Amino acid sequence: MLVTLKELLTIAEAENKAIGSFTCPNMEIAMGTIKAAEEMNSPIIIQIAEGRLKHTPLDMIGPLMVQAARDAKVKIAVHLDHGLTAGKAQEALGYGFTSIMFDGSHYSLQENIDKTNEVAVLARAAGASVEAELGTIGGKEATERDEVSKYTDVEEARTFAANADIDALAVAIGNAHGHYKGIPKLNFERLTELKEAVNLPLVLHGGSGISDEDFRKAITLGVRKINIATASMDAAINCAGAYMAQEGEHDYYGFNEAMVQGVYENVKHCIKVFNNKEPLD
Repeated sequence: MLVTLKELLTIAEAENKAIGSFTCPNMEIAMGTIKAAEEMNSPIIIQIAEGRLKHTPLDMIGPLMVQAARDAKVKIAVHLDHGLTAGKAQEALGYGFTSIMFDGSHYSLQENIDKTNEVAVLARAAGASVEAELGTIGGKEATERDEVSKYTDVEEARTFAANADIDALAVAIGNAHGHYKGIPKLNFERLTELKEAVNLPLVLHGGSGISDEDFRKAITLGVRKINIATASMDAAINCAGAYMAQEGEHDYYGFNEAMVQGVYENVKHCIKVFNNKEPLD
C-alpha cells in the first residue's frame, strides 16, 4: 500500500517508535525488504539516494519501487534520499515517489531554507512529503566524496524548522554513512536539545553499525525515521557469498534467493528494534 512519509511519521509518533527507511538499489534487496515488513506486519520506507543513481538508474528502479509498494500488504512510502537537485526531485515525483529529501546541508542556512522550499513546492503539488538535513552527516551517500561530520546547531535548527516547509529533519549527532571507523558515539545531549528546539520528527541517517541499545535510546528522544543502507547491502553480499562458497553447482536463481534471504533477515531484525516494543536479544 503506497502512502506518504508524513502518514508513517504520524504512526511512529503515536506508537513511540521509528520507521525503518531501507535503501533498495536492486530488485532482490527490495524483495527481501518488503518480505520482512510483511512478515512483521510493519510499515516501512524504501529509498534510493540521488548520489547512487549512476549505479541504479532512477528510470529503472523508481517504477519498480513504486509498484512494489502499491502491491505490498503493508504501508510503504517511496522516498528519494539525499536529493541534490529540483530536477531529480521532479523526476522521482513523476514516477510516483511519495517523499522527497532535499539535502542542502552543504549550503548556507538561508540557501538551505530557500532551496528546500523550492523542492517542497514541487512535492506538495504531487501530494508528497518533504525531509531536509541540517548539519553534516559523515561518510558517503549524498555524493561520492567523504563528508566530515558536523553536529547540527540547535539555534540553526530552530530557525530552519520555523522557515522551511518540511515534515521531518535529518540531524547530525555523530552518526555517519557507510561503515563506521570504530564504535559510533552518538551525542544524545545534542539530540535532546534538538528535539526541544524543533516540533518535528527527527531522522537518523547512517544507521548501519549503531547498536540496538542506542537505536532505542534515540527513539525515546524523538527519532522517528532511521535510514539503513550499508547493513542491507552487506547482508546481501554475505549471504550470496556463502551460497557461492557451497560445493556443487550454482545458478542465478539460487544466487538471487540468497541475496533476498540475507536482506530479509537484516530488515526483520531492524524492524524489531525500531518498533521499540519487544525486549532486545
